[in-house]
Amino acid sequence: MTMLPPDHQRLYEIAEQQAGYFTAAQAQDVGFSRPLLSYYTKTGRLERVRQGIYRLVQFPGSPHEDLFVAWLRTGPDSAISHESALAVYELSDALPSEVHVIVPRTASRRRKGIRLHTNRLDKDQVTQRAGLPITTVARTIADVIVGGLAQEQVEQAVQEALRRGLVTRESLLTEAARRGGRVERVLGRLLPSEESV
Repeated sequence: MTMLPPDHQRLYEIAEQQAGYFTAAQAQDVGFSRPLLSYYTKTGRLERVRQGIYRLVQFPGSPHEDLFVAWLRTGPDSAISHESALAVYELSDALPSEVHVIVPRTASRRRKGIRLHTNRLDKDQVTQRAGLPITTVARTIADVIVGGLAQEQVEQAVQEALRRGLVTRESLLTEAARRGGRVERVLGRLLPSEESV
């Protein structure tokens, strides 16, 4: 297989969409061999964040670097979710011990330090936060309810999300109706009635 000449502009465009991060595979697709990546790392043009994951040094490191690494390791169809998404939205005081990621059912390989959830994600349930694909606030709250997060933490997340305008009562009720069961019961208890809003 013939290697393409390195396309610096295309690599920059890929990295720009991912807060400066990219995988070795993405770089190889635009002509950067592993030896060239190694050379650029030694000369200070790239930072090797972890095996197979790099950052262009002109981009500042992200406070959510561990989440970018997890997302890049799990593939472009994944999204940061559950307690990890709550932390990104600053809706929880608790820091999860693992990075929670929703992946397609076909990608259920185990990865150290990453808690994979194989669930279907509709396009309207994923958004971007600082270049990071993440479940929407309503989807995140539904996921942590199903995952068994403590009632007081769920209540704190719901109240804070509503107070800050990150979610509406209607979007939470729509997600509750979509999920049914426990999500519907918990959100039914936590959300004020129409008359009191």
